[in-house]
Amino acid sequence: MSEMLVLIDHSDDGPRKVSLQMLTKARELAEITGDTVAAVWFGPGAADAAPTLGAYGAGKLYHWDSADAYGYVTLPQVEALEYLIDTSEADTLLFASSNHVKDVASRLAIRMEAGVITDVSGIELAEDGRWVATKEVFGGDMITKSTFAEGKLSFLGVSSNAFPAVESNGASPELVAIDIDLTEEAKAAQVVSVEKVAGADRPDIGEAAVVVAGGRGLGSEDGFQLMEQLADMIGAGVGASRAATDAGWYPHRYQIGQTGRTISPTLYLGSGISGAIKHRAGMQTSQNIVAINKDAEAPIFQIADFGVVGDLYKIVPKLVEELEARK
Repeated sequence: MSEMLVLIDHSDDGPRKVSLQMLTKARELAEITGDTVAAVWFGPGAADAAPTLGAYGAGKLYHWDSADAYGYVTLPQVEALEYLIDTSEADTLLFASSNHVKDVASRLAIRMEAGVITDVSGIELAEDGRWVATKEVFGGDMITKSTFAEGKLSFLGVSSNAFPAVESNGASPELVAIDIDLTEEAKAAQVVSVEKVAGADRPDIGEAAVVVAGGRGLGSEDGFQLMEQLADMIGAGVGASRAATDAGWYPHRYQIGQTGRTISPTLYLGSGISGAIKHRAGMQTSQNIVAINKDAEAPIFQIADFGVVGDLYKIVPKLVEELEARK
């Protein structure tokens, strides 16, 4: 019996939703292969998160509590994963398809001669025992299926919200502490300070149940103050279209779309966004889509569950007023 490693993406508040989604999928796959699902946690907080991780499928939890896990850039996590794969004889690694973790996974793959597929939206087992990964490309216009060369380690970068997060009856996982002696190379780039950015207290758009998004129709960066006001009233994350981020109205890390973040909230509320295919590729799986746009022919209305044609600067303030009245 081998192990399937799941690298847990987490914050100070615990594991992120994508990690629970990956564990759910790993649990499903392990029922076919007979593998043990082993979560991997870098940094403090593993013991507190263990019951949650077990509930979603982790039978084992490797944790590295040392400050070295995040005290240097990228390579400590590469070396820790290399150690774990060597000692556990794991042949599969699932990781969140975010920029930082892609960097870790790609460096690790070069060291271990592994195969990497990122931005995965589906995973299945072929008859020959190799993983087949599904990806949506060109804004979802095409679906590709890829597999790994025979005998290669399999690294799968999972897109946020690709799978549901479903609890099981799993018990708290076995805790296994690891200790890594870093090479001098891994210590070459040190993290000297961490600054919390503005808006970090709002829900991450990849995790949020509600996302408020603004686009070119806002007219300027001042329009995002209105978006933030609305978002803070309903506990939402704030996102933006590529046109808005390229104009410098909102940080690029909040961009939704083919070249930005993929989201799948319960409610998406977009204002002043035309709905170009590149943006729709990042939000079209939202459960309920509400669009506000003065152009009745805007493409966003083709996928919207509710559409409001009109001036967002007249509509959104009215919405804010109504929400305030109902507090």
